[in-house]
Amino acid sequence: MKNIILISVSALLSLSFVAKAQNSAGKSEDMGRITLAAYVPQQTDKMSDAARNMLTNKLSQIVSQNGLGGSALTERFIITANIVTVSKDIVAGAPPMTALNLDITLYIGDGVEGTKFASKTISVKGVGSNETKAYIEGIKMIKTSDPAYAAFLDEGKTKIMKYYNTKCDFIIKEAQSLATQNQQDEAIYRLTTVPDVCKECFDKCIAAVAPIYKQKIDRDCKLKLAEATNLWNANQDVNAANSCGELLSSVEPSSSCFKEVQALSSKIANRVKEIDNREWNYKLKAQQQTSEMIKAYRDVGVAYGNGQPKSVTYNVRGWW
Repeated sequence: MKNIILISVSALLSLSFVAKAQNSAGKSEDMGRITLAAYVPQQTDKMSDAARNMLTNKLSQIVSQNGLGGSALTERFIITANIVTVSKDIVAGAPPMTALNLDITLYIGDGVEGTKFASKTISVKGVGSNETKAYIEGIKMIKTSDPAYAAFLDEGKTKIMKYYNTKCDFIIKEAQSLATQNQQDEAIYRLTTVPDVCKECFDKCIAAVAPIYKQKIDRDCKLKLAEATNLWNANQDVNAANSCGELLSSVEPSSSCFKEVQALSSKIANRVKEIDNREWNYKLKAQQQTSEMIKAYRDVGVAYGNGQPKSVTYNVRGWW
């Protein structure tokens, strides 16, 4: 099982739909929204589980002691490490001891796309009755309170923001291309998974979601209206009415064919009243507010993401 301890900062979903294009590193408040997950992959120099757990905890302490502690919101950005054994010596004694000189390189990057942003190497020495214990003793020598880590983290955060501000227009164009191929769900996923650590890019992506979401709900409306119409025309009884109700009640009111949905819904309700002398239970959706629309965008993205195959590890290929 991979060892992940998530370290994050609370991030508020921006409601802005207008933003200026900008390729600068971003504002200082964006820095405070960055989330880092401490992650140590299995590969690290045949490290034992005990040593891997300790190294993961050390990485977690480093980020939390530099103001990144909090409840987890995302696993996208990671701080990870690779250990290289520089030398191994057997120290004579009773019993003989193993001495290891280790180079531990820390990395900050995007664990989803596999983009490395910053790295820092520290050297430590560990001595123990066997190699595993020497490893652990070496990891214990990592001083998580060292002020030098602050500069390393700042470098990583600055490069994260610069990366997304620079790439923003490409992300939007790629999503728009997907939308033209009737892949609206994937397009919305691409835009809504851009992290809000870069407010300028985040706002532009949220604005770009709106017309794509409109395409999605318009298409969805036409498909559901056609299916419900065929069902109702085939058999105008209570069972058919209920099947139609399930379809029509999920149609978004801002879709282009919603008036036709309302007309069919009224027709079915009147018929149910005639044949069963009771009110039809199905109600159409109400118009959504701005905040509800943004949540709807995110829900589409989350649903698409949940349907994709899950990777068992982060992508750190080529980082060391």
